[in-house]
Amino acid sequence: QVYPVESGGGLVQAGGSLRLSCAASGHTFSNYAMGWFRQAPGKEREFVAAINWSGGSTYYADSVKGRFTISRDNAKNTVYLQMNSLKPEDTAAYYCAANGRGVNYYRASAYDYWGQGTQVTVSS
Repeated sequence: QVYPVESGGGLVQAGGSLRLSCAASGHTFSNYAMGWFRQAPGKEREFVAAINWSGGSTYYADSVKGRFTISRDNAKNTVYLQMNSLKPEDTAAYYCAANGRGVNYYRASAYDYWGQGTQVTVSS
């Protein structure tokens, strides 16, 4: 089991950058693929990015491709989401999640453990 805890959210102007971190307790962190999802008020939770257990493969939603970068450090049990060129439509609560199956990265239902979320607000 892993227990993700997100940090790094905040208020930023359009065009700015933020880096989210997700520290996951549990000694099996490297066994899990990790993903980031986001949810804006009144909208469904949507996939943002995912990374496989080794960090060798990454996956992105079209809306963030080229602007966001996901990475992980298994020695630190941490996954990161570097967000550049932020837009007001990126405003949402961002959630980190662990996927023990290593498949269906784009589906929230494939993830076993979720953090509480961190708020990102992008002003225009």
